[in-house]
Amino acid sequence: MSTHNQLLHVAVGVIRDDDGRILITQRAKHAHQGGLWEFPGGKLEADEPVQQALARELAEEVGIQVQTATPLIKINHDYGDRHVLLDVWNVTAFTGKARGCEGQAMRWVDAEQLREFTFPAANIPIIAAAQLPHYYAIMEGRSAAEAWDNCQRILATGIKLLQFRVKSLPIADLQTVFEQVSQLCRQQQVSLLVNADLPVDTVNAQGLHLSSRALLACHERPNGYRWVAASCHNLDELKHAEALGLDFAVLAPIQATASHPDATPLGWQALSELLEHINLPVFALGGLGKHDLNRALAAGAQGIAGISTFLAAD
Repeated sequence: MSTHNQLLHVAVGVIRDDDGRILITQRAKHAHQGGLWEFPGGKLEADEPVQQALARELAEEVGIQVQTATPLIKINHDYGDRHVLLDVWNVTAFTGKARGCEGQAMRWVDAEQLREFTFPAANIPIIAAAQLPHYYAIMEGRSAAEAWDNCQRILATGIKLLQFRVKSLPIADLQTVFEQVSQLCRQQQVSLLVNADLPVDTVNAQGLHLSSRALLACHERPNGYRWVAASCHNLDELKHAEALGLDFAVLAPIQATASHPDATPLGWQALSELLEHINLPVFALGGLGKHDLNRALAAGAQGIAGISTFLAAD
């Protein structure tokens, strides 16, 4: 943290209406970062709890009363002239009709449209977090039949973000299975990422998922993908993913797993501490189930990633 300026702690709301659209407002021309779009919110008063500040600011700025809000992401950003900690919350239920109480322009936009607006630099990871779901499924399979069955079972649970990672599938079957999976994902509006270590033609994928080895070998963000993500195991890897401008990361292992018995689990406390140093949506992976979601969100994670997690009825 820089010493030349004071930390400004700001509560921010990603407010969604019944159609899933998100509220954005425009900063006053004379304000810091004036004229840019932002998610509404404002700074905490002395000793004010963050949820109280969020409720107060959203009532003052856009005239709504927050009913339920869950943590989304924390962003530490130094603009040079000021250092901000954005404490961002998903506002999933509220009363009142939103309006620009301070005369500011405001719009309800689809999550996918957020990239069309110009936001302050600190908001870029918030846009990714607002567009990502809470669950990221990783699909495996030892045969074409098993891989296809796993894909159907995973998508039947409502998953909208999927990694194609069938490393034990015979190479002869890879491309065919990938094409089947990508077609089904398109039909069900599922974002499909391909593991970068697989020798498949990724033309039909929305994204690329880098193993930690592939991540460290990268010096710039791979081009041509809607989503680029990476597997990380420590702060250095997370920092590298952030420096490359990746969209999100997966951090593992949080708990002990049968698949990697030799790996030392990080645990919830370390997850929380690591995420304090990183401005990137991060999914927690390793020995977790859907029932761990609230704990992951409270630690600052985007949600839960898993392999077997989304094959079992939870």
